[in-house]
Amino acid sequence: MPTAEILTAEQRYGDPTQYRCHLLHAEPDGSFSVVALVWRPGQATPIHDHVTWCVFGVIQGAECEERYVLRDDGWLEQDGASVNAIGDVAGLAPPGDIHRVRNAGGQTAISLHIYGTDISRLGSSVRRIYDLPVVAGMPG
Repeated sequence: MPTAEILTAEQRYGDPTQYRCHLLHAEPDGSFSVVALVWRPGQATPIHDHVTWCVFGVIQGAECEERYVLRDDGWLEQDGASVNAIGDVAGLAPPGDIHRVRNAGGQTAISLHIYGTDISRLGSSVRRIYDLPVVAGMPG
């Protein structure tokens, strides 16, 4: 697993106001892209799903991921949670990829993501943000 030192200082930079996405590569035919996501302590995504599959690995710090399912009554239910630390690799694919990611640690977290599309053409990998009531569910 690579370390954060494979990135330039610019690519390791975390914005003080929100997590930051640095495009590292976009395949010319649009088939995939590679990005570095940089999270300062306390930063998080909204609850969201994706336009395409994604594989990611943490290269610095740790990221907390909460997974959700959309219930028939229109509420979200937490369906699990995990902490991804340095060296952890995971993936997701629509449908059923609703989650929120946050940096709950005291240092900047960085992860490398490979998406099955050119996200620079789309502007983001997010398909939908879920601003719905959440039922606690089973976090483990």
